[in-house]
Amino acid sequence: MPAQQPAIDLENLPAPGTGMLVTLFLTVRHVARSRAFYSEVLGGQVVLEENPCMVKLANSWVIMNPGGGPTPDKPDISVVDYEPGDTVSSFMNLRVADIDAVYREWSAKGARFVTPPIDRGAEKRCYLRDPDGYLIEVGQATGLLEGRLAKKRPEDLPG
Repeated sequence: MPAQQPAIDLENLPAPGTGMLVTLFLTVRHVARSRAFYSEVLGGQVVLEENPCMVKLANSWVIMNPGGGPTPDKPDISVVDYEPGDTVSSFMNLRVADIDAVYREWSAKGARFVTPPIDRGAEKRCYLRDPDGYLIEVGQATGLLEGRLAKKRPEDLPG
């Protein structure tokens, strides 16, 4: 008996008829655990359960699969698991309408935030990590809506 194929939500598949759209690919250790986080905690919609897992998150998609070695279309490149730590070079940025409500809702569902939302003048923001340790910024424009920008740090100033 052949293995059952996972259901595909064709209406929400990230496959544009014209032009282009952007998705985020994450190398994950446990697809089911990550799928649950992005769908059940963050409220995404599962488009494909696995191989690869696709979750529609607001107006974008997160695509997740385990890492692997070289393939014919990337012959010298291996995709490896992220090693979480205190330094990152990129992160997902989610913009929300009510950060305090999101913080309460996602915390109640098991999300572990680094800090509660902090008012930075131009925006309120906080960070959390997904099950593989990827950093996610959650922000809400506040002062920015009135033209206020974030204060420059001394290291950002010319000279």
